[in-house]
Amino acid sequence: MSTISSSVTSAVQSSYSSSGSSGSDVSGQISRIRQQITQLTQQLKDLSSSDADADTKEKQQELIQSEIEMLQAQLAQLEQQQAQKATNSQTQNQTQNQVQAEKKAEGVNYPSATNKIDIYV
Repeated sequence: MSTISSSVTSAVQSSYSSSGSSGSDVSGQISRIRQQITQLTQQLKDLSSSDADADTKEKQQELIQSEIEMLQAQLAQLEQQQAQKATNSQTQNQTQNQVQAEKKAEGVNYPSATNKIDIYV
């Protein structure tokens, strides 16, 4: 029981520390959370074969499941944040491309509506 309890506690602490780090490493946080979910799922499977009493198993199972749910919510939030950053980046690139397209060089070789000479021979 203490092994499972201490490993769940360490998983909780590492998830909180990863959520507090900077947003620039979102993909790293996502991979760490997925790894923690995998570890907790394995602990949940191992719990069924442990020789603890039924009440202890049930409490540990509830604890692990709530931790998995919290991590899944955090994972969904990070994935949404990552998707939003990608969308913002794409929109910004499109805006820059439009500005560059509108910024054509003007002059003799590039006539515009305001800078055009009609020559009749």
